[in-house]
Amino acid sequence: MKFKYYSSLDNLTTIEKQRIVKFLATHLDEYGDPEKDIANAIDYAMISYPLAGGFILTAEEEDNILGVVIMNKTGMKGYIPENILVYIAVHHNHRGKGLGKRLMQESLLYTKGDIALHVEPDNPAKYLYAKFGFDNKYLEMRLKRDK
Repeated sequence: MKFKYYSSLDNLTTIEKQRIVKFLATHLDEYGDPEKDIANAIDYAMISYPLAGGFILTAEEEDNILGVVIMNKTGMKGYIPENILVYIAVHHNHRGKGLGKRLMQESLLYTKGDIALHVEPDNPAKYLYAKFGFDNKYLEMRLKRDK
């Protein structure tokens, strides 16, 4: 298995982007988003601007994606974490083998500053996040507006 790192300095092809979108749409299960939203998070990660951008990290074996991380920069510091872990997913057939932990470890090597993430209360991944030091001292509330 090898990790592939993509940032704004890399040329993410349309085919690679589509592979990542499809992977996340399939393997995020009930915690996922529509493909359009996943594609937008990828586009944002590939922005080349000091206070925006981020990166994509994939774990691959023989050109098959086994796991993906999408990390976006928030452009803020201190009062809001500098980064948000938007997506992390492991292929259904590779769960429970430590790949999520390895993706997280590798992602932390590429991330400078604090990191926030959103996790559903019933998502078993929250235990992995806690092992890395993430805590939940805040309750997130959202106002959704019709467009």
